[in-house]
Amino acid sequence: MLTQRPVPSSTRSELRDKLPPAAKIVEGGAVEKSAQANASIAAQLPLMLLLMLIVLMFQLQSFSRLALVLSVAPLGLIGVVAAMLATGAPMGFVATLGIIALAGMIIRNSVILVVQIEDYRAAGKPAWEAVVDAADHRLRPILLTAAAAILGMISIMHDVFWGPMAYAIVGGLAGATLLTMLVLPALYVTWFRIKEPRGEKPQAQPSGVPEPA
Repeated sequence: MLTQRPVPSSTRSELRDKLPPAAKIVEGGAVEKSAQANASIAAQLPLMLLLMLIVLMFQLQSFSRLALVLSVAPLGLIGVVAAMLATGAPMGFVATLGIIALAGMIIRNSVILVVQIEDYRAAGKPAWEAVVDAADHRLRPILLTAAAAILGMISIMHDVFWGPMAYAIVGGLAGATLLTMLVLPALYVTWFRIKEPRGEKPQAQPSGVPEPA
């Protein structure tokens, strides 16, 4: 995959010293277009985050649950970095779009799991049992949904333009889905100080007293 990469600052300084006083170096081509596109995304990012937080608050009805859901979103970066390094795909504008889409997928899975826990607790289940049952109940649907999204990206992995986005989504979603199902229940238990129930030990019978039949 042929890509244009930014010239290192040290190389630019060396070239600039060798040029006449009136000459200057300006980046262009794919590097310039990518920088312009990234700037346009950054300009809309605050509004996007605000709208996302408002929607999540309507769904979760709690700042604590909102914080839990948002805390697992960065887990996707682990898989993104691994996939990009393994394939050598460039981290440009298209890959940034993939990471933004990936964040939405991770947050959606987290919301589904947290809402399931709250539904079980509202139905009267003990907190610890609600967390365990919700993780077990939602494991297969979340894995199947992630697998469908990953398989859908295979067709564009080898495309010169869309390939980086596909690698970012596939790597990030594969890693984050598994980590979310492990980390989010643990965070929920820790955040709300839920203790694992301990089974009551049978009391020893006093000596000389026969055990009941």
